[in-house]
Amino acid sequence: MKSRRIQQTTLFQAVFAILVLVSSARLTRAQEVDDEREFSYDEKSETGPPHWGRLRPEWEVCNSGKMQSPIDLLNERVEIVPDLGRLRRYYKPSNATIVNRGHDMMIRWNGAGYIQINGTIFELKQTHWHSPSEHTLDGRRFTMEVHLVHQSKDNRTAVIGIMYKIGRPDSFLSLIERSLRSVTDSADVERSIGVFDPKLIKFGSRKYYRYMGSLTTPPCTENVIWTIVRKVRTVTREQIKLVRKIVHDDSEANARPIQQLNERALLLYRPRDLEM
Repeated sequence: MKSRRIQQTTLFQAVFAILVLVSSARLTRAQEVDDEREFSYDEKSETGPPHWGRLRPEWEVCNSGKMQSPIDLLNERVEIVPDLGRLRRYYKPSNATIVNRGHDMMIRWNGAGYIQINGTIFELKQTHWHSPSEHTLDGRRFTMEVHLVHQSKDNRTAVIGIMYKIGRPDSFLSLIERSLRSVTDSADVERSIGVFDPKLIKFGSRKYYRYMGSLTTPPCTENVIWTIVRKVRTVTREQIKLVRKIVHDDSEANARPIQQLNERALLLYRPRDLEM
């Protein structure tokens, strides 16, 4: 049994490594649109998720792609791979700017540090929030999800996602609450909010899911390395309302529907010292 498990783990690692190599060969820049008003999250609307791939020719993969995000993190499909390694963040305080993109509020970072995956450095570029969560855990959707979007020098994209449920206040949102409120009634598209440390966005767990996916907004570019923190953190209802109020799109949700996993590998990193 142990020999079979090692073979399965090696196979999943090999498959994932091949997918990463494929993504590095396709140097299409995986960048979300800055102005999100051209599409909506209303599934009954002509601009809603079922129609994203027809709104622009360059968005066609939103409908035709086989590696789309978000997905359901179904535990029965997960392969535990301790050798993936701990996800380390080399972040540092930097100037931050709030940007209203139409359906979400984004923080753009300038020189905020990086993460490293498979020897490649991915610099932190921006952070944004979705409510409810886009990914689900065994079919359960949570209250909110934050995405930390990173870019490598050869234009590959890696995103860290953290999901939240209602409970105690999120410390990072509490820290930037004053800055958020300062733009709530502002007509400005973006505004500098000073220096913040992205390291204060807490993980709370060393365990994470890893799979190859796509951007969750048009152009839905694929070959994005996704890392979803296993621990579900907490946020208050008031914080959720504040994040949504800033956007002014009169929408109660900005989460894309779940996409098919197809034949993709879904890995779970769990340190060996947690296996007992």
